[in-house]
Amino acid sequence: MYLFFASAVDNFSKLPVLQESVGNLNAFETFSKEQLTLQDKISVVGFFGEDIKSKQGNAFNLNLKIYKKNHEFRDFQFVILAPYGAEDEAKSLLDELGTLVDVSGWNFIFGTSENIKSFYSSLKTPYQLDEKLATDFVFIIDKKGNLRGRDEDVEKNKQEVYGYDASSVADLANVMVDDVKVILAEYRLALKKYKADRKEN
Repeated sequence: MYLFFASAVDNFSKLPVLQESVGNLNAFETFSKEQLTLQDKISVVGFFGEDIKSKQGNAFNLNLKIYKKNHEFRDFQFVILAPYGAEDEAKSLLDELGTLVDVSGWNFIFGTSENIKSFYSSLKTPYQLDEKLATDFVFIIDKKGNLRGRDEDVEKNKQEVYGYDASSVADLANVMVDDVKVILAEYRLALKKYKADRKEN
């Protein structure tokens, strides 16, 4: 009986993998021309496109509802993709976000339109980038580079969730907040188990 419930809790506590091994960020650069990685990080990935000012509301929603509550988790990061030429707008937005919280976990990275489209296609979501290489949806990528979300469950009338609409405070507060909690808890439990196993050995 114990094993049955333990197994159920374990399954419940994990956010489903919807796409394994999405693309890497090797073709992108940070402000300082360095490369960023998704490996060994829990990443919230967004696409703000050419007109970053138009995504300012999304950024503030994410900063308040998701980032501010979780940024102290060491392996948690935000990764926002934008094309070359958007650096100044990105810096300006980052300065504004920084008036509310330490934004060292916010990362803007820049690349060509082709590289942005290529990385986005690797997510294999039902959503599309617009003509400015942007979308309101943001995505959770785990430490192994897998896209996480929610499985479809016909019996419970639940649809698959590949991404979260950052323009909707309700979507962030009612869906994404819970899913980020689940994946962070998953890794916290894994870390506790690892430390316990080391003590036993």
